[in-house]
Amino acid sequence: MPLILESLPSISSNYHRLFFVRSLPHPSTIAHYVIFLGCWIPVQASFAYPIASHLTASNFHPTFETPPSIAWTAPESDLVPATDQTVAKRDQSTIAPDSASWEIVNQDDLQPVKSNGTPVIIAGADNFNPALQLLPPQPETFELPNPPTVSPANSAIALEALTTDFRSDYDNFGQQNQFIEETARFRLPNDEALRVKTGFNTFQQRGVESIINIPLQVGWEGKWGPFKLRPTAGVDIFDRLSLKPNLNLEIETKLFRNITLMGVVEQAPYKFNAKTLDNEISAWHFGTNLFWQIDRDTSLFSLLRFGNYNDGNHEQQSFTRLERKFGDFFAAANLFNWSYDNNFETRSGYFSPPDFLVYNGEIGWQGDVFKFLRCRVAASLGRQRLNGDYSGARSYQAHCTAKLSPNFEADFGYSFSDIQNRNTSGNGFNSQSLTGQLRFKF
Repeated sequence: MPLILESLPSISSNYHRLFFVRSLPHPSTIAHYVIFLGCWIPVQASFAYPIASHLTASNFHPTFETPPSIAWTAPESDLVPATDQTVAKRDQSTIAPDSASWEIVNQDDLQPVKSNGTPVIIAGADNFNPALQLLPPQPETFELPNPPTVSPANSAIALEALTTDFRSDYDNFGQQNQFIEETARFRLPNDEALRVKTGFNTFQQRGVESIINIPLQVGWEGKWGPFKLRPTAGVDIFDRLSLKPNLNLEIETKLFRNITLMGVVEQAPYKFNAKTLDNEISAWHFGTNLFWQIDRDTSLFSLLRFGNYNDGNHEQQSFTRLERKFGDFFAAANLFNWSYDNNFETRSGYFSPPDFLVYNGEIGWQGDVFKFLRCRVAASLGRQRLNGDYSGARSYQAHCTAKLSPNFEADFGYSFSDIQNRNTSGNGFNSQSLTGQLRFKF
């Protein structure tokens, strides 16, 4: 279960990109929701999924969607964490290092990003694991209007926002996962919300017939006492495979004023690549996300995931990011660990290392280029260990948000990483991701 940085990134798809980036890993590329986190992660890498659903080696994991995506939503307080992944997203399932970088926004910088109605954290394992990446990271400057006061005359369902996410993850071995997903958010009475999502995703890989995927999901957001609940259910439609169900549940609560804890349960097809889908691999993922705003400029994000696959395999992955801001600049330390009981890459198609470790240092800048344009650039350098063999690990990324009108914003980004999300038999590996997002509010 690779980790998104949709922007963190979406911890299947859907990071994120909160790193949430869209939930945790999204399987697109081990670099995608994490985190490139840096906002994104591994989300759907296939930490986005796409590399975005989980934390994959590029984003940290493709099974975490938005993704399984690091996708992680920010706490509902004056703390403003930002992700992939707002990611980040793609399928949120796992984490893998794609673009090993993450970003957490401080409360003084901006208001929480709400492309799907909830704040997001950009730091995620999706940038370490493409499978964790799912959706692109959410911008820190986008704010939705305050929900209307519920009254007998104002209790109908109202369309609040439309979000279009695009992500294309590809590597130098001929693998490409592309995600185009549309999410409509409706405001319900009593400050609850309904989310409806669909899309058009494609998976291409050398030696495997391409696969087209159309996801259909319906989710609800509400509160029960001190807990915020986000259950989601749906189906994945494929052009040449049978229908597959997908389920996701996120429960979030504040332990203290500055500490937020989230629990995640997810079951979905593992959208790591065409071969994995062709073998009809699916997985259950369980875990927690912890965000701690230590002080005004220092934050800690930590993620733990366990995965059970229908081919009998089991995985564990953990990701920790410590970040310090210095005005418009920031520095961070990232640590990602990923292990499977069995290496089923040849048989099932997905990257499943018995021993995989990534650690790096990251520096970056985020600020306004023009009044309407805010950008973020980051680079990381470190080491990776795959089955006992060490090698260098580097990544860089750029992400910009353009506020084109009071009700319309657009994101676009690019990331590069040489963090592995496949066994290359000694050959060099690199993965790249192009991301975009359009947000309309009503």
